[in-house]
Amino acid sequence: MLAFLGLALLAAVWSFRAGAPRADRPTAGERVIAFGDSLVAGVGASTGRDLVSLLSARIGVPVVNAGRSGDTTASALGRLDSAVLSRNPRVVIIVLGGNDALRRVPPKETFANLETIVDRIRRRGAAVILAGLSFGVFTDTYGDGYEDVARRTASGLVPDILGGVLGHPDLMADQIHPNDRGYQMMADRIEPALRDLLK
Repeated sequence: MLAFLGLALLAAVWSFRAGAPRADRPTAGERVIAFGDSLVAGVGASTGRDLVSLLSARIGVPVVNAGRSGDTTASALGRLDSAVLSRNPRVVIIVLGGNDALRRVPPKETFANLETIVDRIRRRGAAVILAGLSFGVFTDTYGDGYEDVARRTASGLVPDILGGVLGHPDLMADQIHPNDRGYQMMADRIEPALRDLLK
């Protein structure tokens, strides 16, 4: 009975988040860029089975991997010009925030940095897809923060990108990084939003 109630609760949460913000279409740029931390860099994946490689193979378009292990939103903001803006972006997938949470950066600071990153990308005419992270079901400051940023910047949101992956040993390479199957699930969630923006 408890297992059933747990599944029902999770289904309700996912159903509630099905109305996540959708991105405004790009008006400029040419490249698809994935920008973020070790989840973008592909730590834990086999060669060619990381998130960026999977998305590129599925959509038939090169995706620039601008991931760097250990990045916080602050360090990512510091390299935004060289890693993203200088590459003429059309669509940018952003996966950031996990290292902020691990280092206990105040959420207000995390989402101020994230909004600055997204706003500067959007001002170039590129579309943005935010991959959200969740760290709780009932009081999820992080999940709410991603949604707020997405709505304020007319960006798309893929909520709880690690939902059902984090904490499942069969989907994890270590305590914080997915394995090949885990990255496949992440790609499954991002692919529809990316395809929509590339039509």
